[in-house]
Amino acid sequence: MKPRLVFVHGIGGPRDPGAELDEWLRAAAHGARAAGHSAHLSGLTGGWAADARFAYYGDLFHASGAQGSVSPGPAAGPGAESAEKRVREEELVVELLLEAVDERLTDPSLTPAEVRALRDARARLAPPGAAQGVGAPGRRAVNALTSLMALPGLRSLGGWLSARATATVLGQVARYLNRGEPDDRGVGLDRRIRDRVAACLDHEGPTVVVAHSLGTVVALEALHAHRGEVPLLITLGSPLGVRTAVQPRVRPQPLSTPDSVGRWLNFWDRDDIVAARPELEKFVRPSTSSVRPVTSRIDSDGAWVHPAAKYLAQPAVAGPLVEALTTLADR
Repeated sequence: MKPRLVFVHGIGGPRDPGAELDEWLRAAAHGARAAGHSAHLSGLTGGWAADARFAYYGDLFHASGAQGSVSPGPAAGPGAESAEKRVREEELVVELLLEAVDERLTDPSLTPAEVRALRDARARLAPPGAAQGVGAPGRRAVNALTSLMALPGLRSLGGWLSARATATVLGQVARYLNRGEPDDRGVGLDRRIRDRVAACLDHEGPTVVVAHSLGTVVALEALHAHRGEVPLLITLGSPLGVRTAVQPRVRPQPLSTPDSVGRWLNFWDRDDIVAARPELEKFVRPSTSSVRPVTSRIDSDGAWVHPAAKYLAQPAVAGPLVEALTTLADR
């Protein structure tokens, strides 16, 4: 039987799962060629090297009646509960950005222009005597993102159309981690998202999992409940290192490698501001088999480095992926 390959996406707008699967596979093939695995490219893109699946959950964020966004103005909603929920989401986005900016400011290779832009963004996120009340955190996030999106070398946020749109997309992290938005059955948004991932995993044979951005949080939680074999987990541009906004909210605690995972490779790009504090092995506990994440830095060309396809096109990422699939196919 072919090994299962499951891609788990992250934050972003609505997408076509079939088109995304093709794009991720093509990017991995590009990286595999650069890694010296040209003989395996047709198997990867042709579908006979692995049973590849795209675990799509983006529609759950955009379903009719779904709540959640970051707005520079007053929160909309049917009442005080909706307004409070909006503020909590906005505050988490501010925490996420503030920690990401602080982490980048520790980089000694920053140019003076980058330092100025980062400091300006930080001042917008945490101004002295910051305004309180509905909408204030959202305004701070949007204002800070306006600075970051103009930053030379850090235009990784430019894949979205505006600072406000970027803030709304980043708000998906808050919506997942806030464990709310139950459906008619009382099942929260986070559980429904994990169920989408779990449905793609092979519960009888091995599954290789490649997760990106918010998908790294989703995959980690889903794999803790998975009893099948996961010989390789690859995480890309993960926010799991964000100590205040993400780490305390991930389940189960303390953070640890799922026992189903045999190897965990984590990759980050210098210009990917979502991947703050990327060295996951410093705080993720090993599994009962002593497996812990191993982090490597990659450097992509271009202004917009956060997309999964940019990561997958790197030989350091695609090489181990193809090697794992080849080994499993030969078993």
